[in-house]
Amino acid sequence: MMPAFRTLGEERVTLHDLSGRFVAHDVLARADLPPFDNSAMDGYAVRAADATVGATLPLAGESRAGGPAPAELEAGRAMRIFTGAVMPPGADAVVMQENTSPTDGAVSIDQAPKSGENVRKRGSDLEAGAVMLPKGMRIGPGEIGLLAAQRIGAVSVFRRPVVAILSTGDELRDVTDPEEPGTIVNSNAYALAAQVREAGGIPWVVPNVPDDLDVTVERIREGLGADLLITCGGVSVGDYDLVKDAFEKNGIDASFWKVRIKPGKPLTFGLAGDKPVVGLPGNPVSAMVTFEVFVRPGLRRMLGDPKPFRVRHSVALAADHTHSPGRPELARATLERDGDTVYARPLRLQGSGSLPSMLGVDALVMLPDGVRAFSAGERLDAIFLADHSGAAEAPFDA
Repeated sequence: MMPAFRTLGEERVTLHDLSGRFVAHDVLARADLPPFDNSAMDGYAVRAADATVGATLPLAGESRAGGPAPAELEAGRAMRIFTGAVMPPGADAVVMQENTSPTDGAVSIDQAPKSGENVRKRGSDLEAGAVMLPKGMRIGPGEIGLLAAQRIGAVSVFRRPVVAILSTGDELRDVTDPEEPGTIVNSNAYALAAQVREAGGIPWVVPNVPDDLDVTVERIREGLGADLLITCGGVSVGDYDLVKDAFEKNGIDASFWKVRIKPGKPLTFGLAGDKPVVGLPGNPVSAMVTFEVFVRPGLRRMLGDPKPFRVRHSVALAADHTHSPGRPELARATLERDGDTVYARPLRLQGSGSLPSMLGVDALVMLPDGVRAFSAGERLDAIFLADHSGAAEAPFDA
């Protein structure tokens, strides 16, 4: 599936809207950083050769951040200087004010500095012309701060994909529709749209499709106007599962129709030309889990993410757990930490239609198909659904 998911071109985006996007080209530094030699401390700019322990140096003015350029520092003298201020020509070190004893019009040196001490040299962090942000880097607050410091107000990033979400079935109604016997709210459309947003895409919810082949064909054709089409339901083998026929009538070349996984067996993937189309199961949990495992990585790749998969970790089971063998299972679980060990606690509800089983889920624990019972403490791999390690304490004392 993954080679079918490609980046979609690029667009220029300003700093306020860049967070979470991926750089489409190397971004080069426009200027040296720092842009001039400056002081890393409040103290006194000196010539290191003059600032021996016990020396008393007459003061020659000051240099402050944002102030006028300082004059050259003459030999045998010191200049009051503040953090971030320009180093005066001739000075090669800064003595921290804590290491001095000021007197009237002079300063005594209590601790001698080395040449270059407490001085931030021009270009020591970043030189003009150097690659500042490489292609594919995810932009976060630090990257945005650096771009601003370089006076770069907009960057070319990979375009966000529009994802069409099409749900099928006579039984579906919207949240605002009146209740009718035998109908259910189409919760999948809302949940999948939220997953698309979380992954970085732009959801487009196509109106629900009844169990009518002609309407299904037309709505799928409409959904193919997006960058990625997701259908939900209708991909099994029942009399009213019409998506397979509708795919064929729209020229969608399906690679497969089932996956050996629980939850989520009825899943299909195909291409309409070079456009990916994914048919998810209709059961709410199956739809969300298969989106997470099969669709989200592809969507992240379309965004330009060079590492599109969730982090996988080894965890220890917090309690005994059983499942029905036959297919590998992704068990929904919460995480908790005890010392250096992260424990996964599978939720009591694991049914493919049980929406409460998706509440507070931190990870999907990978249960192999040949084992029925798992013991507390047993180690298994888990897909972490967020940057969650079960930490329960603040990193620093208040």
